[in-house]
Amino acid sequence: MKTKQTNAAVCSYFLILSLSISLVMAIGENTSTIPVNVGVILDMDDSPSKVWLSCINMALSDFYASHRSAKTRLVLSTRDSRNDVVGAAAAVLVLAFFSIDQIFKHKALDLIKNVQVQAIIGPVSSMQANFLIDLGEKAHMPMISFSATSPSLTSHPSSYFFRAAQTDSSQVKAIAAIVQAFGWREAVPIYIDNAFGEGVLPYLVDALQEARARMPYRSAIPPTATNDQLIGELYKLMTMQIRVFIVHMTPSLGSRLFAKAQELGMMKEGYVWIMTNGLTNLLSSTNGSVINSMQGALGVRTYVPITDELVDFRARWKRKFQQENPSIVDVELDVFGLWAYDAAYALAMAVENVGTRSTFGFQKTHTSINSSSTDLETLGVSSKGLELSKFLSSTRFRGIAGDFSFVNGQLQSPMFEIVNVNGNGARGIGFWTPKRGLVKDLNTSKDTKSAYSSSKSGMGPIIWPGDSASTPKGWEVPTNGKKLRVGVPVKIGSPELVKVVRNPVTNATEVTGFCIDIFKAVMEGLPYAVTYDFVPFAKPDGTTAGSYNDLVHQVFLGNFDALAAATTIRGNRSLYVDFTLPYTESGVVMVVQTKDSRSQDPWIFLKPLEWKLWLTICCSFIAIGFVVWVLEHRINDDFRGKPSRQVGTSILFSLSTMVYAHQNVVSNLSRIVVIVWVFVVLVLVQSYGASLSSILTVPQLKPSYSGIDVLVKNKDYVGYPKGSFVYSLMIERGFDDSKIKPYTTPEECDQLLTKGSANGGIAAAIDETPNLKLFLAKYCKKYMVGPIFKTSGFAFVFPKGSPLVPDVSRSILNVTEGDEMKNIESKWFGETTCLDNKPNDSDHRRFTFYSFWVLFLISGVSSCLALIIHTTLFFHKNLHILLTCWSVWRSIRVMFIVLSYTPNSSFLREQAETDVDQMVTAPQGEGADQEHN
Repeated sequence: MKTKQTNAAVCSYFLILSLSISLVMAIGENTSTIPVNVGVILDMDDSPSKVWLSCINMALSDFYASHRSAKTRLVLSTRDSRNDVVGAAAAVLVLAFFSIDQIFKHKALDLIKNVQVQAIIGPVSSMQANFLIDLGEKAHMPMISFSATSPSLTSHPSSYFFRAAQTDSSQVKAIAAIVQAFGWREAVPIYIDNAFGEGVLPYLVDALQEARARMPYRSAIPPTATNDQLIGELYKLMTMQIRVFIVHMTPSLGSRLFAKAQELGMMKEGYVWIMTNGLTNLLSSTNGSVINSMQGALGVRTYVPITDELVDFRARWKRKFQQENPSIVDVELDVFGLWAYDAAYALAMAVENVGTRSTFGFQKTHTSINSSSTDLETLGVSSKGLELSKFLSSTRFRGIAGDFSFVNGQLQSPMFEIVNVNGNGARGIGFWTPKRGLVKDLNTSKDTKSAYSSSKSGMGPIIWPGDSASTPKGWEVPTNGKKLRVGVPVKIGSPELVKVVRNPVTNATEVTGFCIDIFKAVMEGLPYAVTYDFVPFAKPDGTTAGSYNDLVHQVFLGNFDALAAATTIRGNRSLYVDFTLPYTESGVVMVVQTKDSRSQDPWIFLKPLEWKLWLTICCSFIAIGFVVWVLEHRINDDFRGKPSRQVGTSILFSLSTMVYAHQNVVSNLSRIVVIVWVFVVLVLVQSYGASLSSILTVPQLKPSYSGIDVLVKNKDYVGYPKGSFVYSLMIERGFDDSKIKPYTTPEECDQLLTKGSANGGIAAAIDETPNLKLFLAKYCKKYMVGPIFKTSGFAFVFPKGSPLVPDVSRSILNVTEGDEMKNIESKWFGETTCLDNKPNDSDHRRFTFYSFWVLFLISGVSSCLALIIHTTLFFHKNLHILLTCWSVWRSIRVMFIVLSYTPNSSFLREQAETDVDQMVTAPQGEGADQEHN
């Protein structure tokens, strides 16, 4: 029993001793730390603000638990801004235009003047932050906001304002990538009408323009909008054709907007809703009924990597928050709470780094105190504000929300997660990064150097509004929506292109023509429905209101939404409007009368063969005659006689082969040469006859004028279609204005061309290719075309920046490449088989030497071989004569004598032998004397 009492006494002694030591240490610690006052401005009536305040307190607890040797301690002074700009300002004594009595009547006592805070965490909204930036600059007091995201704050640069949150401008490229991925051309932003909503619009417009999309309308919702105002604005959006909406507003107003949109049936199939991170970041704490009204919407939210530290923090925060706020249930931690934690942690690091070297305080300004002085003028300057700002600017650490660092006072966190609202929350479908664009996975083991992607393949499957799996077109025709006003010309150009007829009984307008059929086919081929009305460009009396230039200008002025006509793409016009791809062939051509040159050319019989071939044939006839004479004159009496007779016989023989009436030859070598030559002559004769028949049969059409320069030089009259740009073109080419005549119909053009320039008509008509198709379809036998220069063809006209232009251009390609275009051309132009009625160039039917060079080669080779064989046999037979001759010159003379006599004549043979014997046996000197004599 005594032992137990002794043990109890010992335990009590040690317990008292440990408590005493702890108390002494606590007292010592409290006396050794420096308290630093920090203001916190939140809207304490909101549940999110309570969440954020608990995160700030946990950040300080975690910091000092891990830094037990810290010499400073942040002391929080919380003020309620009551969700009001003036309330936030009054909380820190900022309104210089308020009197002192008015300021002190507010609930929040001035943090700076009385509490002397060294920094402020907050305020919540961008408008409040915008209101307080000047105060921080004046007092040299750092302000860290973790929820003010408006890009408009960057227009007030301050070295004392830090935004520990993503600026809204960082997400616009992610939104634009989504719009571009699905090919939507237009989108309407629905935003809250304040600094938070308006600040992101300029950046969003630029990002959508880079994605080839535009904003035709902006829906601004007042912050205090009633349900009736929301319904009225949504009804207005329903009447538009656009079905892609980008919602950028606060959660309270955004939840009401989606609820009313669901009531009006705007959350059904065909609609697209994209939420910015202002809504998406708070989806985890959004009421279930609100989530139900957002089904199918897409959202962009800040990407927070899931780490062990984050999981542990969420669990600790959940337990603590429920202990401190047992009456608040179903509250989730959002990214703003994580940013609040990191901001408070960074501020504690900065204060600890600066406060260990000196004390904190305020330096009073030297301002005379009088009745007119304001509290802002006598506020004072923080002694450590500049050092705190410099340390915060260089602070870098791994926070709960990811890497924490400031660049120009902005938190750098550029990655976003793309989510799809389904069921009870948001489902991640992909990511967006500045370097890679849309990707399904952020796994760094994959190729991170891949090109920027804006393809929908970078996202997972999406369930769209109305539980639809098919991608919305982004454009639909509402029941009472605005139709496109498509302008059409009246009585300009050929009626086959565009014709406007007004019914005098019903006063209805009927528009037909080639251009109209093409326009209808193209619009039907679009991936979405577009309604339109044709509006004639006419005066009240039904006459035309101007030229094509005037009609294009009406599109620029906004009086027409499009133009369906024979409008040529011109450089000066493209400065004010956008053209689609051309739907017709291009070119400006000249039309003149034709003339047949057959009866006017007496040398037409020479045209089948070119002059080189004629020369080759003539030389070949002479060569064949010579070869046959060499082979035949010793053995064929027909080739003997006087030299003139032998020459004539040879030439006559070769020419007679053309009509196959040549005399017989004796030598076999001659027969071979003649047979080959006769074959060559047969081919030449047949080819010549065929070509000459074609030339004499087919009309040799030639233009009456060879070119436009001749018309200018001769000062002839020329015509052009009234109202066409061709007039200015002709003036540029040097035509006199008095020599240019307009015409309105093909019939009038034909009459003027028939009269001619000398008889009050025109020498030529200058027009575009499509128009001349109609003209030549009627008068193709009388006229001929010739190009002047190329143009870009006919195209449809839309206002500058219209999202319809790319889709209409693609539809034009589909129409022009298919059979539909041929059917439309046949309907309005008929079978225009003479559209290519150009000057006939008879040279393309002429035969050249290269057409028959092989035949001439065969004939030449056979003749040469015959001569070689004949000469070889002759010298072989008379070799003994050559061997008995004393000189080369005498051998040659003897051979010529022998060659000149025929071997069949005994007298001539005996005479030749005697002459040869005398020349051979005669002495060299004697022979020389006789020869000389």
